[in-house]
Amino acid sequence: MPAPLTEERNRLDRAALLDAAERLFYERGVQAVGMDEVRAVSALPLKRIYRFFPGKEDLVVAVLRRRDQRWRESLAAFVELVPDPRERVLAVFDWLADWFAEPGFRGCAWINAHGELGSSSEAVLAEVRSHKRAFREQLAEWVGATGAPVAEQVFLLVEGAIVTAGISGDPEPARHARAAAAALLGMP
Repeated sequence: MPAPLTEERNRLDRAALLDAAERLFYERGVQAVGMDEVRAVSALPLKRIYRFFPGKEDLVVAVLRRRDQRWRESLAAFVELVPDPRERVLAVFDWLADWFAEPGFRGCAWINAHGELGSSSEAVLAEVRSHKRAFREQLAEWVGATGAPVAEQVFLLVEGAIVTAGISGDPEPARHARAAAAALLGMP
């Protein structure tokens, strides 16, 4: 009889599964990746995978939720090192430029998921909206500290830069959006 699974083994297996699924979904798209491929890359049996997540949609939502936390924490850690409120807003675009230049950058995971599943999956749509709402609030807080009433405009600059960089494969949209944000903030 096999040994019972410990909480630690469950945690490690779940993390390995999410790592594998996130990499595959981000690289190739959710619909292009079958659960057999997730099984092969995660090295977990399908039965175990389905114990963690009863369906592929549940796995996609979990991947997006975990990525949201890591993505926003990384951005905040970078931006909040900058003491000046206006420079802090511009640091968002510096962080974006670094992200856009990473090997394998394929744009926004939430926009990609929305494009694939947003019209057919309420759960995925809810997760995408949750991420965008939380990011908008985070950005609005930074922009609000400048006293300039341009949070929505800066948010749209960020989103436009992400989409453009994802399509073009070029980090330059971050620099262009940064210059536009500086103008909105009244900076030279």
